[in-house]
Amino acid sequence: MSDLLELAPGFRVDQLVGFRIGVTSDRRSADLIDALARRGASVVHAPTLRMTNALSDDPVIADTRAIIEARPEVLLATTAYGIRRWFEVADSAGLGEDLLDALADTAILVRGPKARGGIRAAGLNDVGMSAEETTESLIDHVLENYPPGLTVAVQLHGFLEAPQLQRLSDAHDRVITVAPYRWVEVDETDDRVERLIEAACTGGLDAITFTSAPAVHALFGAAEELGRYDDLVDAMCGPVVAAAVGPVTAVPLIAAGITPIQPDRFRMGALIRLVCEYLETNRVIRLETQHGPLALRGSVVDIADRRISLAPVALMILRMLVLARGSVVARDRLAAGLPGTNDEHALEVALSRLRQTLAVPGLIATVVKRGYRIDV
Repeated sequence: MSDLLELAPGFRVDQLVGFRIGVTSDRRSADLIDALARRGASVVHAPTLRMTNALSDDPVIADTRAIIEARPEVLLATTAYGIRRWFEVADSAGLGEDLLDALADTAILVRGPKARGGIRAAGLNDVGMSAEETTESLIDHVLENYPPGLTVAVQLHGFLEAPQLQRLSDAHDRVITVAPYRWVEVDETDDRVERLIEAACTGGLDAITFTSAPAVHALFGAAEELGRYDDLVDAMCGPVVAAAVGPVTAVPLIAAGITPIQPDRFRMGALIRLVCEYLETNRVIRLETQHGPLALRGSVVDIADRRISLAPVALMILRMLVLARGSVVARDRLAAGLPGTNDEHALEVALSRLRQTLAVPGLIATVVKRGYRIDV
């Protein structure tokens, strides 16, 4: 049963109303998008990479034959999908039984519970799991607990840094890999990633979710090509929450100076619950005003017993005023935040439209020759 069901007790259809969330994953993205949308979020889907099977099964079959012949002492199983895909290819090539026989006496180590499930579904048993559910800690376990000079097989998971494999090669006589699937870039005609980056850099997103490290690297690469890398990192260090499913996914974010939120359990359901809780707790800006309580949540504001959706420019202005909590915000500072211009006349027009949208006379007060403030 899906781990998304763990969210059922706390489910609320308005939990994420007003929040705009970017989803960068390809595989299982429908589950994630549906779970966020059912809680009221506006979801921007921009898969930065696609998981796909090998262009040809021939390399997988060749690697399988090599593993059968070698009868490795140790096998590292990293993903459930990779294990399932590997055994499907082996079965279709008439090698399924031979592979099971070759691995019958192998010490199988798994990266996490899902990989363990894949091994057991294949009719095998593992002898241990990595301490941190990462490939790096899985390799640490091999190096610490097994003598050097062995034959080690590794099921690759689409993204494994060469230095990690080199650690195994330095200690053991032979390291054989099999890559049942791979990551590929999205079609060049697909502009969704570009639109997601632009939205993140211009206040159009409140959070971006990541379920794999390759997706993070691909997003950063696209941002560099667009000349928006620094802007994107600044956004994810500030108003845009970066949410990673686990420590492996978080590594490239942390390397860029971003502090992502991560669930205690490295599962999609736990990620969704954390995003809900974090946005509600930390990204709803509340302020008591002379006109009643105000709550700014994502792109909507609750005021005077009404919930009002705001356009990006209006949202930017109101957010700056609310964050000042009654202090005066200078006209030039507000104007500097306008997209494409810092003209004070454009600011006056935008403020007039915001006041009309809010329809709460006096909520935004003008301080002559100084700027504007919320009437608290």
